[in-house]
Amino acid sequence: QVQLVESGGGLVQAGGSLRLSCAASGRTFGAFAVGWFRQAPGKEREFVAAIASGGATNYADSVKGRFTISRDNAKNTVYLQMNSLKPEDTAVYYCARSYFSDSLSPASGRYGLWGQGTQVTVSS
Repeated sequence: QVQLVESGGGLVQAGGSLRLSCAASGRTFGAFAVGWFRQAPGKEREFVAAIASGGATNYADSVKGRFTISRDNAKNTVYLQMNSLKPEDTAVYYCARSYFSDSLSPASGRYGLWGQGTQVTVSS
């Protein structure tokens, strides 16, 4: 059974950087689009970024120019490089595998496999 495991979260000061990783156990991971979502306390889960199997990307307006999503299919891993972090970026970050290869949709319903999440805390 394919599983997704996020890592790389932690505590960082505003303006700092973190790189999140999403590692998959299945060999077909590269055939699917992958997204990152986040959920802050008391708020709904929101879309952060997505990357298609071919490498096309999509970002939420709130992270454009600061976050970069990438993938290494040989390692079955998707990354989220987060720079210029702000306190409002504080949330649990989840990666998710799409049902589709090239969908960059921000809708969580388009993603069928989710990781357990990793906490990112940005202090002011």
